[in-house]
Amino acid sequence: MNRTPFFLSVAIIQSLLLCISATVQAQSDYPDLNGMWSDPPLTIADSQCSLFCTDVSLSYLDELLDDPANDDRPLAELQRAAGRYQREQYFHPRLTAAALENYPRDPADDPGFLRCEPWGFAKEIFSPHQLELRHYDDRVEMRYGEWEARRTVYLDGRAAPDDYLPSLLGWSIGHYEGDTLVIETSSVRGNLTFWGAEHSDQLTAVERYTRSDDRERLFLSVTLEDPWSLKQPVMLKKIWGWAPDQEISAYEDCKPPTEFSRREDRP
Repeated sequence: MNRTPFFLSVAIIQSLLLCISATVQAQSDYPDLNGMWSDPPLTIADSQCSLFCTDVSLSYLDELLDDPANDDRPLAELQRAAGRYQREQYFHPRLTAAALENYPRDPADDPGFLRCEPWGFAKEIFSPHQLELRHYDDRVEMRYGEWEARRTVYLDGRAAPDDYLPSLLGWSIGHYEGDTLVIETSSVRGNLTFWGAEHSDQLTAVERYTRSDDRERLFLSVTLEDPWSLKQPVMLKKIWGWAPDQEISAYEDCKPPTEFSRREDRP
């Protein structure tokens, strides 16, 4: 009977252990962003960034909170004031003349509201509630609770096909920088933003996702550029909270409204 010499058996086992160790090490090089995320804990900063925020709005909110004259004002009122300040002092100066022609767009004109059309990239990545992340060797799958939208982020750097046309969520490639998932997106169909402006199919974005040290929050920092609508880049932030018990249900409840008011008709 043929037998493998003992020293060869040891060498084989050592080789297998090295392979396993290398595999584990390669997997550990990826940050653990997998799982379900949703609305963040109700702290002041988290709630301000639960949809999206900027450093401008956060700084202004801090100023309002530090002013004793505002001690009796409700927090929600101060947050709305910070939102208005952000719109006037941050977004408006960055918009081109073309974008300002229809700015701010009335929310009642949003196709998602009027005709139940899914949101485009510049709204979907900031959508409230659930975001599920799943990491695979060559891609990251992202699934959103709003509209049950799905994105694929390719980690192998593949270019979009030659016949690829701009789409709602665009074409995304990603890589890791330490504990940060970096995603670059282009080929996005012209659509609407959450800050009341339109954008063109020249929109590009760089998203950066990191997990907090306590593992309970997921942070997004994104830079958006669009030569048609923006004179300079827009940098936004968003926060999710860890929500392993939540699930994403099929999006079946949207119904176009039969009665609604437009901005000019409201008191």
